[in-house]
Amino acid sequence: MRTFEVPTKGQVSEANQTIFDDLKGKLGFVPNLYATYAYSNNALQNYLTLNSASTSLNNKEKEAVNLAVSEVNGCNYCLSAHTAIAKMNGLNDAEILELRAGSASFDQKLNALATFAKHSVETRGKVSDEVKEAFFQAGFTNENLVDTIVLIGDKTISNYLNNTTEIPVDFPQVQPLELVQH
Repeated sequence: MRTFEVPTKGQVSEANQTIFDDLKGKLGFVPNLYATYAYSNNALQNYLTLNSASTSLNNKEKEAVNLAVSEVNGCNYCLSAHTAIAKMNGLNDAEILELRAGSASFDQKLNALATFAKHSVETRGKVSDEVKEAFFQAGFTNENLVDTIVLIGDKTISNYLNNTTEIPVDFPQVQPLELVQH
């Protein structure tokens, strides 16, 4: 069975080595998942461009989507990384657990967003009229809908890459939702 090692700077293309240097300067390290993208000469830059693109969603909204999607897709790496990022954006442990489950009793707008994200992944984009209506009733716009779907795609890419390669998590690891909710 093939195992995937996290590539080092010396094992990736010159262009990706430059990106590693930039990431290390900005983040203090190169996250293992980003390094794994660097197996491809193009995927790391392409992903970072998508990931850093402008969006109509604020940081808390982005993390609500990232957490709900990563939970449905069963990606412990992304759940761990986005739990840390969500905390940096003012969400507490209880709120993060709710968002992972696809809801947010503490905020009506985030609840509609997390529900939409979870339902979208579970139904492969065939979102029910009820869930769409709740999304719009919470104050989201058509622009927000499109940006949410792009973010779902962005996070699904990382979820699939991690779930396929099973590279080590280099963030404080979170427990499976069913273990922390009991």
